[in-house]
Parts: sequence; structure tokens; C-alpha cells
Amino acid sequence: MTRTVIVGAGVAGVQTALELRHRGYAGDITLISEDMEEPYDRPPLSKEFLKGSVGRDTLGLLPAQTASERAITMRLGSQVSDLRTSEQQVVLSDGSSASYDYLVLATGAHNRPLPVPGADLPGVWSLRGLDEAEGLRSALADAVDVVIVGGGFIGLEVAAVAQAHGARVTVVEFLPRVMARVLSDQMSQHFAEEHRSRGVEILTGVGVTEVVAGLDGTASSVTLSDGTVLPADLVVVGVGVLPATELAVKAGLHTSDGIVVDEQLRTSDSRIYAVGDCARFNCVVTGRDLRLESIQNAADQARFVAAQIASMSEPSSANSQTPSYAALPWFWTEQYNSKLQIAGVAPLEADSVVRGDPTSGSFSVCRFVGERLVAVESVNQARDHLGARKLLAANSNQIRRVTRAAVADITTALKTLLDV
Repeated sequence: MTRTVIVGAGVAGVQTALELRHRGYAGDITLISEDMEEPYDRPPLSKEFLKGSVGRDTLGLLPAQTASERAITMRLGSQVSDLRTSEQQVVLSDGSSASYDYLVLATGAHNRPLPVPGADLPGVWSLRGLDEAEGLRSALADAVDVVIVGGGFIGLEVAAVAQAHGARVTVVEFLPRVMARVLSDQMSQHFAEEHRSRGVEILTGVGVTEVVAGLDGTASSVTLSDGTVLPADLVVVGVGVLPATELAVKAGLHTSDGIVVDEQLRTSDSRIYAVGDCARFNCVVTGRDLRLESIQNAADQARFVAAQIASMSEPSSANSQTPSYAALPWFWTEQYNSKLQIAGVAPLEADSVVRGDPTSGSFSVCRFVGERLVAVESVNQARDHLGARKLLAANSNQIRRVTRAAVADITTALKTLLDV
């Protein structure tokens, strides 16, 4: 009987375990997590959970009873200290070990720290886990002046919640515009205006140099690189994440801003896979080397790897060929009444074609590299998003037939353009 060990109990790890059983895998499955909590869903932490519209009981990914029913052994509150790849063994910090035939690293990512004086003061928050989200939700209830450091998805989602709580909110972004790494100028401007229209101040092109303590020892103000001092009884840091590669590095696996995997999501050790936020892979759909931080990517990669392991565990699979991982990346964020959905990945140099009227609050931005459509950003426009996913999943020759003029015509549904 084969043994599969999964390190990490976020969406990527849990989905791998569940998909293995769904595909009839009869071997042992062990899911290892540092967290004492049963596996839970993280995306709602900066949205519905932080608002208080959902509770802890709605976040469960793998309750103990479900794990037992599917014969998945969960080792919670367990830290992996070493990977003995030559012995195919995972060593835990308590001295125990787990042997494997297949190992899946779903270790996720860590919050990037804010490297300035005062960043560790009480009143300075980051948001990654459930305990942090609960603490921040409680702190927001009484906050007066909130400073958000970082204008990415998490920072702006928290800003929207803080504004709804009645706080004075300032977002500080080092880059020239918010969500600059992932969005077009047009969509970035739309969301900045959405926040400003509700009283949120957005400062771009400036950084934080210090968090200053008040008389009670908690954060009281934030000093910016241009000398501005912002009052702040609550500071939220959302300046990105770093992939959790420590185990992979220690084991001698190939890493480069993530655990490097091949087209089958295998690491440099063929018995070890990496999935989710920690994995760097060559994206067949975009033709780019990527590490993606999204629930969709985590779930898709988990299902792909589980299918491989389940197949290889069958005697009839000896001569079967495994296809390359080829799922289309897509993402989303919700801020106020705007739901942004992104299909594909656009480089910074991509050109933009606006589809629809941005002032209506429902439009799309189609991103092109040369004459090739590479991504579509849609706000409150689910039909465009679904059509874009169909377009971008098509083969290269079909995509090249999708022109700028065609996507700009709002009377034509995107999903029909391949049929033209």
C-alpha cells in the first residue's frame, strides 16, 4: 500500500487529500499542519469574516469527522523539521516521523514583514491566520485612525471593511498606483476612485519609515518617507508574502522565489510535488514562469497532482503518459459593492482595451501583448469573465483571431468571438 504525506493544510493540501480519495486512491494519506485549528478557508478572513458577517463555524475545509470518514490522518499542531529525501521520510519537531512514497509540499507563504522601527508594536497587525483575523476584527470595532500599509488586494479589502466600521482610513502604497502589480492603469484607477469616494485617503509613491509608539506603548502614528506623520491607533501591514520554501531549501530541492516544479508539478525530487502559493511553475497557458497566490491555482494544482498520484498507484498505469498542468489562472477580489474577476495573467507592459463604460461601475479591461489577448479584468461583469475564461483557454491560433476591435464591441459577447 502506498503512502502519501501532505505538508500544509490550506486549500492546496486539503484539496489534494480529498481529491485522492475521490479518485479511488486506497493508500495511506497523512495531512500535517502547524496550525492547531482544523483546516479552514483563508480568503473570507479579509472579507466576510472581518466584516463580521460570517463566523468561524463557516470556514471549515476538513472537519475531523470528514477526515475520519475518508481515512485521512490529520496531524495538527505538528511542525515538520526535516525532510530525509533519501529515506523518503518526514521528520517532525517532536521527534516522530512519517514515511512516504509520495510527498506533497503545500506549505503556502508567509507575510512579508515591514522592515521599519516600531513594526512590532501592539496595534500593528498583519492578516494571515484565523487568530489574527479575529484580533483585527475586534480591534477595528474601536479604531479611529487606521493606516493600511500596502495597496494590494488584502490592503484594500481591509480598507473597505475599516471604512464601513466608521474609521478614518489611509492607504499607503509605495508604487505609483494601487494593485499595480496585477491590474491595468484603468482598473487600478477605478478602485482608487471607489475608495476615495467613500472618504478613504490613498497615498501612492511613498513608503513608511517608522511606526511611533504613544504613551501607552501602542502604535499612535506612522511616519512616511516624505516626512508626513499620520495618526494611527491601528496599523495593518499588507506588503505581500514570501513563499514558504524553508523545508525545500533544507532538503536541497531547487528553489527560486518558490519551489521550482516541472510541467507535472514535480520538484527536483521526482517523489515530491509542490502545489499552491509555494510552487513556481511554467504556465502553459500564459507561456510565463509564475508563482500564483490564488485559491483557484491552489485547488487546480492539488487536483492535478492527486490525479497523478492516484493513477500511478494503479498497476495498469505503468506506461501511461501524464499531460502537462495547463489550468487557466484566474483571481478575484471584493471591495464595497465591486467584485473584480481576472482571467489570465498580464505582464506590466501589456496594452489595454476598455470594454464598456467605467463610470457605470460595470466594465472590463482586455489586456494585449502585441496582438494576443492575455488577460481580461472584469468588475461586476460576470458574463465577460466567464467568456474571457473560455477565450483564454483556447489554443494559440484561436486566441490570435480575437482582435482589439472585437473585444471593444460591447454588443458582442466575449464567449462568441471564437466562433466568428
